[in-house]
Amino acid sequence: MSLEQERADDAADPLDPFRQFLALERDVLVLSAAMFAFSLGFQMTNRYMAEYMSALGASAVVIGLFGSFGNVISAVYPYPGGAISDRIGSRYALTAFGCCSTVGFGIWLIAPAFADVSVGPTSLAIVAIFLGVLLAQAWKSFGLGATFAIVKQAVPPSQLAAGFASTETFRRTAFLVGPLFAAALFYPFGSSDGEIVTAFQLILLVAVVVGALGTVIQHRLYRPDDDVGTEFEGVSRLLADLRSMPGELRPLLVGDTLVRFANGMVYVFFVIVVTRVLEVGLTLSLPTVGTVTLSPQSYFGLLLGIEMLVALLTMLPAAKAAERIGLKPVVALGFAVYAIFPILLINAPEDAAVLAGLFAFSGLRFAGLPAHKALIVGPAEMGAGGRVTGAYYLLRNLLVIPSAALGGVLWSGVSNPVTGGELVAGDPTVAFGVATAIGLVGTAYFLVFGTEFEAYR
Repeated sequence: MSLEQERADDAADPLDPFRQFLALERDVLVLSAAMFAFSLGFQMTNRYMAEYMSALGASAVVIGLFGSFGNVISAVYPYPGGAISDRIGSRYALTAFGCCSTVGFGIWLIAPAFADVSVGPTSLAIVAIFLGVLLAQAWKSFGLGATFAIVKQAVPPSQLAAGFASTETFRRTAFLVGPLFAAALFYPFGSSDGEIVTAFQLILLVAVVVGALGTVIQHRLYRPDDDVGTEFEGVSRLLADLRSMPGELRPLLVGDTLVRFANGMVYVFFVIVVTRVLEVGLTLSLPTVGTVTLSPQSYFGLLLGIEMLVALLTMLPAAKAAERIGLKPVVALGFAVYAIFPILLINAPEDAAVLAGLFAFSGLRFAGLPAHKALIVGPAEMGAGGRVTGAYYLLRNLLVIPSAALGGVLWSGVSNPVTGGELVAGDPTVAFGVATAIGLVGTAYFLVFGTEFEAYR
Protein backbone atom coordinates (compact mmCIF):
# COMPACT_ATOMS: atom_id res chain seq x y z
CA MET A 1 0.00 0.00 0.00
CA SER A 2 1.36 3.45 -0.92
CA LEU A 3 1.95 6.23 1.61
CA GLU A 4 -0.81 8.23 -0.02
CA GLN A 5 -3.25 5.32 0.38
CA GLU A 6 -2.27 4.89 4.04
CA ARG A 7 -2.87 8.58 4.64
CA ALA A 8 -6.24 8.33 2.90
CA ASP A 9 -7.18 5.37 5.08
CA ASP A 10 -6.15 7.26 8.22
CA ALA A 11 -8.03 10.42 7.24
CA ALA A 12 -11.00 11.26 9.43
CA ASP A 13 -14.23 10.73 7.52
CA PRO A 14 -17.26 12.40 9.15
CA LEU A 15 -19.57 10.02 7.22
CA ASP A 16 -17.85 6.90 8.56
CA PRO A 17 -20.11 6.63 11.65
CA PHE A 18 -23.17 6.49 9.41
CA ARG A 19 -21.64 3.75 7.25
CA GLN A 20 -20.91 1.83 10.45
CA PHE A 21 -24.48 2.40 11.59
CA LEU A 22 -25.91 0.77 8.49
CA ALA A 23 -23.72 -2.29 9.10
CA LEU A 24 -24.79 -2.81 12.71
CA GLU A 25 -26.52 -5.93 13.99
CA ARG A 26 -30.29 -5.65 14.15
CA ASP A 27 -30.64 -5.17 17.93
CA VAL A 28 -27.92 -2.52 18.07
CA LEU A 29 -29.47 -0.84 15.03
CA VAL A 30 -32.89 -0.74 16.73
CA LEU A 31 -31.45 0.65 19.96
CA SER A 32 -29.46 3.24 18.02
CA ALA A 33 -32.64 4.33 16.24
CA ALA A 34 -34.45 4.55 19.59
CA MET A 35 -31.56 6.58 21.00
CA PHE A 36 -31.88 8.95 18.06
CA ALA A 37 -35.65 9.32 18.58
CA PHE A 38 -35.43 10.12 22.29
CA SER A 39 -32.40 12.36 21.84
CA LEU A 40 -34.39 14.24 19.19
CA GLY A 41 -37.35 14.72 21.53
CA PHE A 42 -35.20 15.73 24.47
CA GLN A 43 -33.02 18.16 22.50
CA MET A 44 -36.04 19.86 20.94
CA THR A 45 -37.32 20.60 24.41
CA ASN A 46 -34.64 20.63 27.11
CA ARG A 47 -32.57 23.56 25.83
CA TYR A 48 -35.73 25.72 25.81
CA MET A 49 -37.04 24.77 29.27
CA ALA A 50 -35.76 27.95 30.93
CA GLU A 51 -37.56 30.06 28.33
CA TYR A 52 -40.76 28.02 28.78
CA MET A 53 -40.58 28.32 32.56
CA SER A 54 -39.83 32.04 32.36
CA ALA A 55 -42.87 32.55 30.13
CA LEU A 56 -44.94 30.73 32.77
CA GLY A 57 -43.67 33.08 35.47
CA ALA A 58 -40.75 31.17 37.03
CA SER A 59 -37.91 33.20 38.57
CA ALA A 60 -34.22 32.62 37.85
CA VAL A 61 -33.84 30.90 41.24
CA VAL A 62 -36.62 28.42 40.38
CA ILE A 63 -35.07 27.82 36.95
CA GLY A 64 -31.74 27.16 38.66
CA LEU A 65 -33.42 24.70 41.03
CA PHE A 66 -34.92 22.97 38.00
CA GLY A 67 -31.42 22.60 36.54
CA SER A 68 -30.13 21.11 39.80
CA PHE A 69 -33.13 18.78 39.96
CA GLY A 70 -32.18 17.51 36.50
CA ASN A 71 -28.64 16.97 37.80
CA VAL A 72 -30.01 14.80 40.62
CA ILE A 73 -31.85 12.63 38.10
CA SER A 74 -28.78 12.30 35.88
CA ALA A 75 -26.75 11.19 38.89
CA VAL A 76 -29.07 8.60 40.41
CA TYR A 77 -31.11 7.17 37.53
CA PRO A 78 -28.54 4.83 35.92
CA TYR A 79 -28.34 2.57 38.97
CA PRO A 80 -32.03 1.81 39.53
CA GLY A 81 -32.25 1.56 35.75
CA GLY A 82 -29.72 -1.24 35.78
CA ALA A 83 -31.57 -2.98 38.62
CA ILE A 84 -34.88 -2.78 36.74
CA SER A 85 -33.26 -4.18 33.61
CA ASP A 86 -31.86 -7.08 35.62
CA ARG A 87 -35.28 -7.75 37.12
CA ILE A 88 -37.59 -7.64 34.10
CA GLY A 89 -35.23 -7.88 31.14
CA SER A 90 -33.84 -5.17 28.89
CA ARG A 91 -36.64 -5.25 26.32
CA TYR A 92 -39.43 -4.55 28.79
CA ALA A 93 -37.27 -2.21 30.84
CA LEU A 94 -36.40 -0.04 27.83
CA THR A 95 -40.06 -0.05 26.79
CA ALA A 96 -41.02 1.17 30.26
CA PHE A 97 -38.34 3.85 30.14
CA GLY A 98 -39.60 4.98 26.73
CA CYS A 99 -43.16 5.20 28.01
CA CYS A 100 -41.98 7.25 30.99
CA SER A 101 -40.13 9.72 28.76
CA THR A 102 -43.12 10.11 26.47
CA VAL A 103 -45.46 10.72 29.42
CA GLY A 104 -42.95 13.27 30.76
CA PHE A 105 -43.13 15.21 27.48
CA GLY A 106 -46.92 15.04 27.79
CA ILE A 107 -46.89 16.50 31.31
CA TRP A 108 -44.76 19.40 30.07
CA LEU A 109 -47.27 19.85 27.24
CA ILE A 110 -50.31 20.27 29.54
CA ALA A 111 -48.50 22.19 32.31
CA PRO A 112 -49.74 25.67 31.18
CA ALA A 113 -53.32 24.57 31.91
CA PHE A 114 -52.43 24.82 35.61
CA ALA A 115 -50.70 28.20 35.46
CA ASP A 116 -53.50 29.92 37.40
CA VAL A 117 -53.34 27.47 40.32
CA SER A 118 -51.03 28.80 43.02
CA VAL A 119 -48.74 26.49 45.01
CA GLY A 120 -47.01 28.65 47.59
CA PRO A 121 -44.85 31.24 45.81
CA THR A 122 -45.14 29.48 42.43
CA SER A 123 -47.83 27.84 40.29
CA LEU A 124 -48.97 24.29 39.71
CA ALA A 125 -47.67 24.62 36.14
CA ILE A 126 -44.10 24.95 37.42
CA VAL A 127 -44.63 22.02 39.81
CA ALA A 128 -45.86 19.97 36.83
CA ILE A 129 -42.66 20.81 34.92
CA PHE A 130 -40.57 19.49 37.82
CA LEU A 131 -42.73 16.34 37.85
CA GLY A 132 -42.36 15.98 34.09
CA VAL A 133 -38.56 15.93 34.19
CA LEU A 134 -38.70 12.93 36.54
CA LEU A 135 -40.20 11.00 33.65
CA ALA A 136 -38.81 12.79 30.59
CA GLN A 137 -35.19 11.94 31.47
CA ALA A 138 -35.93 8.24 31.99
CA TRP A 139 -34.72 6.84 28.65
CA LYS A 140 -31.85 9.34 28.36
CA SER A 141 -30.35 8.56 31.77
CA PHE A 142 -30.40 4.75 31.75
CA GLY A 143 -27.81 2.42 30.23
CA LEU A 144 -24.85 4.79 30.34
CA GLY A 145 -22.39 2.20 31.62
CA ALA A 146 -23.51 -0.43 29.12
CA THR A 147 -22.81 1.92 26.19
CA PHE A 148 -19.26 2.57 27.39
CA ALA A 149 -18.64 -1.13 28.02
CA ILE A 150 -19.73 -2.09 24.50
CA VAL A 151 -17.28 0.36 22.91
CA LYS A 152 -14.53 -0.70 25.32
CA GLN A 153 -14.90 -4.33 24.22
CA ALA A 154 -15.37 -3.63 20.52
CA VAL A 155 -12.27 -1.59 19.59
CA PRO A 156 -8.52 -1.75 20.30
CA PRO A 157 -7.30 0.43 23.21
CA SER A 158 -5.43 2.79 20.90
CA GLN A 159 -8.63 3.48 18.92
CA LEU A 160 -11.04 4.09 21.82
CA ALA A 161 -11.44 7.79 21.00
CA ALA A 162 -12.32 6.97 17.38
CA GLY A 163 -14.81 4.35 18.57
CA PHE A 164 -16.56 6.83 20.81
CA ALA A 165 -16.46 9.44 18.04
CA SER A 166 -18.46 7.09 15.80
CA THR A 167 -21.20 6.49 18.36
CA GLU A 168 -21.29 10.13 19.46
CA THR A 169 -21.46 11.44 15.89
CA PHE A 170 -24.56 9.38 15.14
CA ARG A 171 -26.29 10.15 18.45
CA ARG A 172 -25.56 13.84 18.27
CA THR A 173 -27.05 14.13 14.81
CA ALA A 174 -30.32 14.26 16.75
CA PHE A 175 -28.83 17.13 18.75
CA LEU A 176 -28.44 18.97 15.44
CA VAL A 177 -31.84 18.14 13.99
CA GLY A 178 -33.82 18.74 17.20
CA PRO A 179 -32.99 22.44 17.79
CA LEU A 180 -33.32 23.24 14.07
CA PHE A 181 -36.76 21.64 14.08
CA ALA A 182 -37.65 23.69 17.16
CA ALA A 183 -36.43 26.85 15.43
CA ALA A 184 -38.73 26.12 12.48
CA LEU A 185 -41.70 25.59 14.79
CA PHE A 186 -40.96 28.83 16.65
CA TYR A 187 -40.70 30.77 13.37
CA PRO A 188 -44.42 31.69 12.90
CA PHE A 189 -44.73 32.96 16.48
CA GLY A 190 -43.71 36.17 18.20
CA SER A 191 -41.77 36.80 21.39
CA SER A 192 -44.60 37.45 23.85
CA ASP A 193 -44.95 35.01 26.73
CA GLY A 194 -48.25 33.69 25.40
CA GLU A 195 -46.85 33.00 21.94
CA ILE A 196 -43.73 31.38 23.43
CA VAL A 197 -45.90 28.99 25.45
CA THR A 198 -48.05 28.13 22.42
CA ALA A 199 -45.02 27.51 20.19
CA PHE A 200 -43.32 25.35 22.79
CA GLN A 201 -46.48 23.30 23.30
CA LEU A 202 -46.38 22.55 19.57
CA ILE A 203 -42.76 21.40 19.94
CA LEU A 204 -43.74 19.23 22.91
CA LEU A 205 -46.54 17.66 20.89
CA VAL A 206 -43.98 16.60 18.28
CA ALA A 207 -41.78 15.23 21.09
CA VAL A 208 -44.70 13.14 22.38
CA VAL A 209 -45.28 11.68 18.91
CA VAL A 210 -41.59 10.94 18.37
CA GLY A 211 -41.30 9.35 21.82
CA ALA A 212 -44.35 7.17 21.25
CA LEU A 213 -43.08 5.99 17.85
CA GLY A 214 -39.63 5.29 19.26
CA THR A 215 -41.12 3.25 22.10
CA VAL A 216 -43.33 1.16 19.81
CA ILE A 217 -40.59 0.47 17.26
CA GLN A 218 -38.12 -0.43 20.00
CA HIS A 219 -40.56 -2.80 21.72
CA ARG A 220 -41.59 -4.58 18.53
CA LEU A 221 -38.16 -4.95 16.92
CA TYR A 222 -35.70 -5.28 19.81
CA ARG A 223 -35.02 -8.95 20.64
CA PRO A 224 -31.98 -9.15 22.94
CA ASP A 225 -30.29 -12.46 23.68
CA ASP A 226 -29.36 -11.30 27.17
CA ASP A 227 -30.13 -8.48 29.55
CA VAL A 228 -28.45 -5.11 29.68
CA GLY A 229 -27.62 -3.49 32.94
CA THR A 230 -25.99 -6.53 34.53
CA GLU A 231 -22.94 -4.42 35.27
CA PHE A 232 -24.91 -2.74 38.08
CA GLU A 233 -24.91 -5.16 41.00
CA GLY A 234 -26.24 -3.08 43.87
CA VAL A 235 -24.91 -0.62 46.42
CA SER A 236 -22.13 -2.89 47.71
CA ARG A 237 -20.77 -3.33 44.19
CA LEU A 238 -21.01 0.43 43.62
CA LEU A 239 -19.08 1.26 46.78
CA ALA A 240 -16.42 -1.27 45.83
CA ASP A 241 -16.13 0.28 42.36
CA LEU A 242 -15.75 3.77 43.84
CA ARG A 243 -12.95 2.55 46.11
CA SER A 244 -11.20 0.67 43.33
CA MET A 245 -11.46 3.39 40.67
CA PRO A 246 -8.16 3.50 38.72
CA GLY A 247 -5.78 6.09 40.14
CA GLU A 248 -5.30 7.62 36.69
CA LEU A 249 -8.93 8.77 36.75
CA ARG A 250 -8.71 10.89 39.89
CA PRO A 251 -7.10 14.02 38.38
CA LEU A 252 -9.48 13.73 35.43
CA LEU A 253 -12.44 13.41 37.80
CA VAL A 254 -11.42 16.50 39.79
CA GLY A 255 -10.87 18.66 36.70
CA ASP A 256 -13.98 17.32 34.96
CA THR A 257 -16.15 17.93 38.04
CA LEU A 258 -14.99 21.55 38.33
CA VAL A 259 -15.55 22.18 34.62
CA ARG A 260 -18.99 20.55 34.66
CA PHE A 261 -19.95 22.38 37.86
CA ALA A 262 -19.05 25.65 36.15
CA ASN A 263 -21.03 24.77 33.03
CA GLY A 264 -23.97 23.58 35.14
CA MET A 265 -24.18 26.98 36.86
CA VAL A 266 -25.12 28.74 33.62
CA TYR A 267 -26.07 26.10 31.03
CA VAL A 268 -29.81 26.36 31.69
CA PHE A 269 -29.62 30.16 31.28
CA PHE A 270 -28.01 30.25 27.82
CA VAL A 271 -31.43 30.55 26.17
CA ILE A 272 -32.40 33.38 28.54
CA VAL A 273 -29.25 35.33 27.62
CA VAL A 274 -30.03 35.09 23.90
CA THR A 275 -33.79 35.65 24.08
CA ARG A 276 -34.29 37.99 27.07
CA VAL A 277 -30.96 39.67 27.88
CA LEU A 278 -29.50 40.27 24.42
CA GLU A 279 -32.83 39.77 22.59
CA VAL A 280 -31.03 38.93 19.36
CA GLY A 281 -32.96 37.62 16.37
CA LEU A 282 -32.01 37.43 12.71
CA THR A 283 -33.33 39.11 9.57
CA LEU A 284 -32.25 37.80 6.16
CA SER A 285 -33.13 38.72 2.60
CA LEU A 286 -33.23 35.54 0.56
CA PRO A 287 -33.61 35.27 -3.23
CA THR A 288 -37.14 34.25 -4.32
CA VAL A 289 -38.16 33.91 -0.66
CA GLY A 290 -37.86 37.55 0.37
CA THR A 291 -37.22 38.83 3.89
CA VAL A 292 -37.11 36.20 6.62
CA THR A 293 -37.19 37.35 10.24
CA LEU A 294 -36.36 34.95 13.05
CA SER A 295 -37.42 35.80 16.58
CA PRO A 296 -34.79 35.42 19.32
CA GLN A 297 -36.42 32.10 20.27
CA SER A 298 -36.21 30.80 16.72
CA TYR A 299 -32.68 32.12 16.26
CA PHE A 300 -31.56 30.33 19.42
CA GLY A 301 -32.51 27.03 17.78
CA LEU A 302 -30.41 27.98 14.76
CA LEU A 303 -27.49 28.82 17.07
CA LEU A 304 -27.76 25.38 18.67
CA GLY A 305 -27.73 23.88 15.19
CA ILE A 306 -24.52 25.77 14.36
CA GLU A 307 -22.97 24.57 17.62
CA MET A 308 -23.81 20.94 16.91
CA LEU A 309 -22.74 21.10 13.26
CA VAL A 310 -19.27 22.19 14.37
CA ALA A 311 -19.31 19.38 16.94
CA LEU A 312 -20.19 16.76 14.34
CA LEU A 313 -17.51 18.01 11.94
CA THR A 314 -14.75 18.09 14.57
CA MET A 315 -15.31 15.05 16.83
CA LEU A 316 -13.89 12.43 14.49
CA PRO A 317 -10.88 14.52 13.31
CA ALA A 318 -10.11 15.35 16.97
CA ALA A 319 -10.30 11.65 17.86
CA LYS A 320 -7.87 10.84 15.05
CA ALA A 321 -5.58 13.66 16.20
CA ALA A 322 -5.61 12.16 19.70
CA GLU A 323 -4.03 9.00 18.28
CA ARG A 324 -1.02 11.14 17.31
CA ILE A 325 -0.73 13.73 20.10
CA GLY A 326 -2.47 11.91 22.97
CA LEU A 327 -5.84 12.12 24.69
CA LYS A 328 -4.87 14.72 27.30
CA PRO A 329 -4.39 17.76 24.99
CA VAL A 330 -7.67 17.07 23.20
CA VAL A 331 -9.58 16.69 26.47
CA ALA A 332 -7.99 19.88 27.81
CA LEU A 333 -9.15 21.77 24.68
CA GLY A 334 -12.73 20.71 25.35
CA PHE A 335 -12.44 21.75 29.01
CA ALA A 336 -11.06 25.16 28.03
CA VAL A 337 -13.95 25.84 25.64
CA TYR A 338 -16.43 24.84 28.35
CA ALA A 339 -14.74 27.30 30.73
CA ILE A 340 -14.37 30.31 28.45
CA PHE A 341 -17.74 30.27 26.68
CA PRO A 342 -19.91 31.64 29.56
CA ILE A 343 -17.95 34.87 30.03
CA LEU A 344 -17.84 35.40 26.26
CA LEU A 345 -21.60 34.90 25.92
CA ILE A 346 -22.72 37.19 28.74
CA ASN A 347 -20.47 39.99 27.41
CA ALA A 348 -21.37 39.50 23.75
CA PRO A 349 -22.73 42.48 21.79
CA GLU A 350 -26.30 42.39 20.47
CA ASP A 351 -25.14 41.08 17.11
CA ALA A 352 -26.44 37.95 15.37
CA ALA A 353 -23.15 37.24 13.56
CA VAL A 354 -21.12 37.45 16.78
CA LEU A 355 -23.49 35.01 18.48
CA ALA A 356 -23.19 32.63 15.54
CA GLY A 357 -19.41 32.72 15.91
CA LEU A 358 -19.61 32.16 19.66
CA PHE A 359 -21.87 29.12 19.33
CA ALA A 360 -19.62 27.74 16.59
CA PHE A 361 -16.75 28.11 19.07
CA SER A 362 -18.86 26.37 21.73
CA GLY A 363 -19.22 23.39 19.39
CA LEU A 364 -15.50 22.73 19.83
CA ARG A 365 -16.14 21.55 23.41
CA PHE A 366 -17.64 18.39 21.92
CA ALA A 367 -14.46 17.77 19.94
CA GLY A 368 -12.82 16.54 23.13
CA LEU A 369 -15.74 14.35 24.19
CA PRO A 370 -14.68 11.07 22.51
CA ALA A 371 -11.14 11.48 23.90
CA HIS A 372 -12.62 12.25 27.31
CA LYS A 373 -14.67 9.04 27.26
CA ALA A 374 -11.65 7.06 26.11
CA LEU A 375 -9.64 8.50 29.00
CA ILE A 376 -12.36 7.40 31.43
CA VAL A 377 -12.84 3.83 30.25
CA GLY A 378 -9.33 3.18 28.94
CA PRO A 379 -7.63 2.38 32.27
CA ALA A 380 -10.46 0.03 33.33
CA GLU A 381 -9.93 -3.71 33.21
CA MET A 382 -11.63 -5.52 30.34
CA GLY A 383 -15.13 -6.44 31.46
CA ALA A 384 -15.26 -3.66 34.06
CA GLY A 385 -15.76 -0.69 31.72
CA GLY A 386 -19.43 -0.31 32.55
CA ARG A 387 -18.87 -0.34 36.31
CA VAL A 388 -15.95 2.10 36.16
CA THR A 389 -17.96 4.45 33.95
CA GLY A 390 -21.02 4.22 36.16
CA ALA A 391 -18.99 4.93 39.30
CA TYR A 392 -17.18 7.86 37.65
CA TYR A 393 -20.33 9.52 36.36
CA LEU A 394 -22.27 8.93 39.57
CA LEU A 395 -19.61 10.63 41.67
CA ARG A 396 -19.15 13.50 39.22
CA ASN A 397 -22.87 14.10 38.78
CA LEU A 398 -23.55 14.00 42.51
CA LEU A 399 -20.96 16.72 43.08
CA VAL A 400 -22.39 18.84 40.24
CA ILE A 401 -25.99 18.72 41.58
CA PRO A 402 -26.05 22.17 43.29
CA SER A 403 -24.42 24.01 40.38
CA ALA A 404 -27.56 25.27 38.61
CA ALA A 405 -29.17 26.37 41.89
CA LEU A 406 -26.03 28.34 42.73
CA GLY A 407 -26.09 29.91 39.28
CA GLY A 408 -29.74 30.91 39.77
CA VAL A 409 -28.95 32.56 43.10
CA LEU A 410 -26.03 34.51 41.63
CA TRP A 411 -28.16 35.48 38.62
CA SER A 412 -31.20 36.92 40.43
CA GLY A 413 -30.07 37.27 44.03
CA VAL A 414 -31.83 36.25 47.25
CA SER A 415 -33.80 38.57 49.51
CA ASN A 416 -33.52 38.57 53.30
CA PRO A 417 -36.85 37.21 54.63
CA VAL A 418 -36.46 39.24 57.85
CA THR A 419 -35.47 42.69 56.60
CA GLY A 420 -36.75 42.41 53.04
CA GLY A 421 -33.41 43.62 51.69
CA GLU A 422 -31.00 41.75 49.46
CA LEU A 423 -29.18 38.88 51.10
CA VAL A 424 -27.32 38.14 47.86
CA ALA A 425 -27.27 40.75 45.09
CA GLY A 426 -28.08 39.20 41.75
CA ASP A 427 -26.11 39.88 38.59
CA PRO A 428 -26.02 37.66 35.47
CA THR A 429 -22.50 38.83 34.64
CA VAL A 430 -21.29 37.76 38.08
CA ALA A 431 -22.93 34.35 37.69
CA PHE A 432 -21.28 33.75 34.32
CA GLY A 433 -17.95 35.21 35.48
CA VAL A 434 -17.79 32.93 38.52
CA ALA A 435 -18.63 29.98 36.26
CA THR A 436 -15.74 30.79 33.94
CA ALA A 437 -13.33 31.17 36.89
CA ILE A 438 -14.29 27.75 38.27
CA GLY A 439 -14.02 26.19 34.82
CA LEU A 440 -10.53 27.61 34.28
CA VAL A 441 -9.40 26.22 37.65
CA GLY A 442 -10.64 22.78 36.61
CA THR A 443 -8.89 23.01 33.25
CA ALA A 444 -5.61 24.09 34.85
CA TYR A 445 -5.82 21.30 37.44
CA PHE A 446 -6.24 18.69 34.73
CA LEU A 447 -3.37 20.12 32.67
CA VAL A 448 -1.03 19.99 35.68
CA PHE A 449 -2.03 16.71 37.30
CA GLY A 450 -3.86 14.74 34.60
CA THR A 451 -2.18 11.63 33.19
CA GLU A 452 -2.16 10.21 29.69
CA PHE A 453 -3.65 6.81 28.87
CA GLU A 454 -0.75 4.47 28.18
CA ALA A 455 -2.12 3.30 24.80
CA TYR A 456 -1.93 6.88 23.48
CA ARG A 457 1.61 7.70 24.63
